[in-house]
Amino acid sequence: MIHAKSGDDYFLQQIVATAFTGTVHSVFKHALNIRSDGNDEIFTLATKAMDRAPNTLVIDLDTLDHLYINQQDRVSVRDNQLLIEEKLQIAIHTATRWQCQLPIYPADRTSLKMNMIRVKQFIDLHGKGGGIKRNDLPVSEFEAETSRLLQQRTTLLYEEILNQRLDCFQTYATDLVGLGPGLTPSGDDFLVGLFAIIHLENSPCSMYKPLCESVIKMMQPLTNEISFTTLKKAAHGQVRESICSFIHAILYGTEVESIEALRRVLAIGSSSGTDIALGLISGLEANIVLGG
Repeated sequence: MIHAKSGDDYFLQQIVATAFTGTVHSVFKHALNIRSDGNDEIFTLATKAMDRAPNTLVIDLDTLDHLYINQQDRVSVRDNQLLIEEKLQIAIHTATRWQCQLPIYPADRTSLKMNMIRVKQFIDLHGKGGGIKRNDLPVSEFEAETSRLLQQRTTLLYEEILNQRLDCFQTYATDLVGLGPGLTPSGDDFLVGLFAIIHLENSPCSMYKPLCESVIKMMQPLTNEISFTTLKKAAHGQVRESICSFIHAILYGTEVESIEALRRVLAIGSSSGTDIALGLISGLEANIVLGG
């Protein structure tokens, strides 16, 4: 019997309030994804090495390597336990409830402007190249062209936000979906960061919030199911805990606190953390310009 440490509030509601059933979608060392029979939505079991996130249950395991769980294994709930065949039993009642709560965009942007300088320098020095951040020496022509397209399309989207031309936002955002390397492509990760900033209360960019939500259906055929689930949640202001912590730190914390929180974001995936961070920075820069 394995105990759940923390659970996204929505996921726990699905487990408790419905006769939750599903199948294993994919298995990695630190995450196991489940497709719900009820609505085809993707939910995740994460080891304690991972942070809390939407649609995610963090469980008291270091790794999933030794469980021999396979795709299409059946998932069910019985007696307040989440079961995967006879291979894994998870006690749900031990989970503390969690829900993403984004901070409010500040009226006084002094700390933000100071922290942004240091954070951008740190990403330049320590961010992972090959996605939104261009490698100085691309390993192939394909990588060089992908980086060029990512630069071009993120710039177009940023300029669209600055010029407050709502009509092209959906087109430019959709052009990024599925573009770039990784299980969650770089363009998707950038949008996750950008969408989070757009959803900050009092954000000058918040006029784009309804467009984030409406563009999601256009994005679904353009990327994989895992990445789409993350995009969909971000389009409604729901992102993982490390992203929330970084946003709070850069808005209200010191330079040291901002860099420490940034390190945790940059550690996400391979280049995903850097791509998300650059989406966050793009949104924050737009807010600073639009807010005067």
